[in-house]
Amino acid sequence: MKKLVVYYSFEGNTELLAKNIAEAIGADLLKLEVRQDVKSHGFMKFFWGGKQVVMKEKPELLPLDKNPEDYDLIIIGTPVWSFTFAPALRTFFSSAKLAGKKVALFCSHEGGPKSTLENMKKELEGNEFVSEADFFAPLKKNREETTRKAREWAISLNKEIDL
Repeated sequence: MKKLVVYYSFEGNTELLAKNIAEAIGADLLKLEVRQDVKSHGFMKFFWGGKQVVMKEKPELLPLDKNPEDYDLIIIGTPVWSFTFAPALRTFFSSAKLAGKKVALFCSHEGGPKSTLENMKKELEGNEFVSEADFFAPLKKNREETTRKAREWAISLNKEIDL
């Protein structure tokens, strides 16, 4: 079974998790990169990022170097923005047209996943959801502990779906 970890990371938290998850189960990585991303300095990052979420914007992504449709298991990660997934994922969901895949979801946050994972499931109807996880501030709080938990989650996911 071919495995792919798809993720968007703004400040590196989700990227840290995605890399550890992929390494733990031998999955390929696909980083979603926005052509013109929000600037990550000061309060304005919350204003511009929140605006994108509220307006349901779909920022232009750089070309993908892997085709998600070629994979059987897709693990998708995002930071939590304004109580949901980052706008780059909205673009990905509308362009990838995933159906009939095994899907696992994860997010990184500093205050709880809120409705992030449920909103991702709505966008990905027609797939089989096998697991989900959320991780608190990986770069700020217990980095080693959080990456260990992410790796363990990936390994248990791998065993659970009997790869």
